[in-house]
Amino acid sequence: MKPKVVLTHRVHPQVIELLAAHADVIPNTTFETLTRDEVVRRAKDAEAIMTFMPDRVDETFLRACPKLRVVGCALKGYDNYDVDACTRHGVWITNVPDLLTIPTAELTIGLLIGLTRNLLAGDQFVRSGEFNGWRPVLYGTGLTGRTLGLIGMGAVGQAIAARLQGYEMNLLYADPRPLAPELETQWRLTRVSLDALLRQSDFVVPMVPYRPDTLHLIDAQALATMKDGAVLINACRGSVVNEEAVADVLASGKLAGYAADVFEMEEWARTDRPRVIPQALLEDSARTLFTPHIGSAVDSVRLAIEVEAATNILQVLRGEMPRGAINRPQAQAIA
Repeated sequence: MKPKVVLTHRVHPQVIELLAAHADVIPNTTFETLTRDEVVRRAKDAEAIMTFMPDRVDETFLRACPKLRVVGCALKGYDNYDVDACTRHGVWITNVPDLLTIPTAELTIGLLIGLTRNLLAGDQFVRSGEFNGWRPVLYGTGLTGRTLGLIGMGAVGQAIAARLQGYEMNLLYADPRPLAPELETQWRLTRVSLDALLRQSDFVVPMVPYRPDTLHLIDAQALATMKDGAVLINACRGSVVNEEAVADVLASGKLAGYAADVFEMEEWARTDRPRVIPQALLEDSARTLFTPHIGSAVDSVRLAIEVEAATNILQVLRGEMPRGAINRPQAQAIA
C-alpha cells in the first residue's frame, strides 16, 4: 500500500504527478486555506503532509496524526511550526530555505520604488480621467544619493544590497555578525549600530526572521529614532513591525511612508496576534503601499518551491535524510 500524502493548499499539477508516482495524494483542489479541523481529518492516517504559511503544526496536531513521518513545508520561515514537538514525535520537518531569496529582494525594491515614486497614486490619477497631460503633481523621492539601511544581512539582505548597486545609494547595515570585508567593499556597505542606522537612513528595511527578540523590533521607540520624513519597508515578517505604532507615526507626519508585503495578523503562532490590519493604515492610501504577501509569487519560483518540498517528502518516505531537514528525529532510521 502506498503512503498517504496530504496537501493543505492547491499546488501545481506537476507536483501532484511527482508525488503520485510514489504515494496516494490527497490534494486541496480549492484556492482557499483548509480549516485546521479539515486538515486533521485528512491527515489523521497520513504519513506525510505538505504545508504552507497559514498552517500550524504543534503537539495537538501531531497527536491527532500519529502516522505522520514528515511535514514538508513549502516555505522558508517555519516559526509557525513546533520543531521540538515534531522531533519528539519522530517526525521530520523540512523547509525550502533558498528559493524565496531573489523574489523577495525584487519585491522589496519594487515596494520601495512604488511608494517613493507614487506609482499607485499615479495609476489612480490616470484612470480617474482627470489627467490631461503633464503638470507638476505627485513629486516623490528618488533613490540616487539617498541612504538605505538594511537591518539584517542574511541571504535576502545581501540580495537586496547586490541589486541596489546601480542606484548610487549610501547603503548601511546593522547585524550582530559582520559580513566579510570583501563583500562590504563589493556592495559598498557600511556596518553601523541599529540606533545609528535608524537615525541616518532615509529608507529603513528590516530583513530579519521572526523570533521573540525581533517581535516589534520596529516599535514606537525605533520609529521615534528614525529621521523625520523617512520611509519604512517591511517584506520580512509582519510582527517585526508594530503596525499600530506605525499608524500613529504616519498620522503625526514624522514617517513619510510605509510599504509592506507582510502583516501582524498573519503570525499564526502568536496567540496575541491582531486579527486584522489596523484600519488607520488601510485608510492612509496616500502614504502606504501594500501587497498581499506576494514576495515569492513568481510562477517559476513557486513551482520550484513546491517541487523541493515534495522532494523532501519523498526522501523521507524512502528512508533517506531529506535535503531541507530542520530537525533530526531520532525515532526514524536513515538509509
